[in-house]
Amino acid sequence: MRILALESSCDETAAAVVEDGRRVLSSVVASQVAEHRLYGGVVPEIASRRHCEAVVPVTEQALQEAGLALGEVDGIAVTAAPGLVGALLVGVNFAKGLALAARKPLIPVHHLRAHIAANYIASPGLEPPFLCLVVSGGHSHIIRVDGYTRLHVLGRTRDDAAGEAFDKAARAMGMPYPGGIELDRVAEGGDPEAFRLPKPTVDGSPYDFSFSGLKTAVINLLHNAAQKGVQVSIPDLAASYRQAVVDCLTRNFVHAAEATGARKLVLAGGVSANTLLRRRMQELCRQNGWQLFMPQLSLCGDNAAMVGAQAYFEQQAGHFAGMALNARPTMSIEAGF
Repeated sequence: MRILALESSCDETAAAVVEDGRRVLSSVVASQVAEHRLYGGVVPEIASRRHCEAVVPVTEQALQEAGLALGEVDGIAVTAAPGLVGALLVGVNFAKGLALAARKPLIPVHHLRAHIAANYIASPGLEPPFLCLVVSGGHSHIIRVDGYTRLHVLGRTRDDAAGEAFDKAARAMGMPYPGGIELDRVAEGGDPEAFRLPKPTVDGSPYDFSFSGLKTAVINLLHNAAQKGVQVSIPDLAASYRQAVVDCLTRNFVHAAEATGARKLVLAGGVSANTLLRRRMQELCRQNGWQLFMPQLSLCGDNAAMVGAQAYFEQQAGHFAGMALNARPTMSIEAGF
């Protein structure tokens, strides 16, 4: 089963061909980071326009690298939710056109399910059930994966996502977009014990996250220092902040693993590339005898290979869409299209 997959939920236009949900025949990503860096973050209107320009060439390149014509693929998959609605619409409508013209089945994919599926490519032997921590720019979830298309949310952020908290704090520290990546790099040279920062919990919800107070604490610290003319060590602050965020993520994830009896733990999403998070989870899993699965760095960010991987299991479950498929900016990972 060879699936042509498309991804356009934010600021990467991507296409890939994936075979049987595990083998990547091609993967092409056109990034817009350089352009959005001028504005300090993603500008939705610009992102949508760039997707319109890039979607045809990246699809053609993905097919060419896979050595296939459009008529030789077995299905067309596309990220249909969640994400920036204008960006999603480009991919969804292009995929609908391809499916209609080539008379191929159309397979809608949830963006977070796709991030989890990146691990099926990275670790071909991985099968549900397992417990997954999905952390990205817009999402922070602890998910019990009972089956490839049966997922249950145990915990989620109540405000900012971890990636968003990293990016906003990095911007306050004067780092360029994408801030989370730069903060991670700078933090490697800092002292994580230099600043005492809050590590918030959510009363009555031990698996939920809250990062807005932590982010505000760093912004206030920087503002107060500037008003007093005090020099702040950015590497030390970055290291302290990164440690506080990772402490929150790993604390709740470990609690969920202990409560559910999970033995296989999985990381997914853009923030799963964070150096400290990967290091900390490796240590915790060694200590507790858990198996840990993480995608390689090239599969942590948005890409279409992960969409094609999840699409294989969606079509196995009979989850297809017609020409009425629409983009959805928000959608629970537990819901179907």
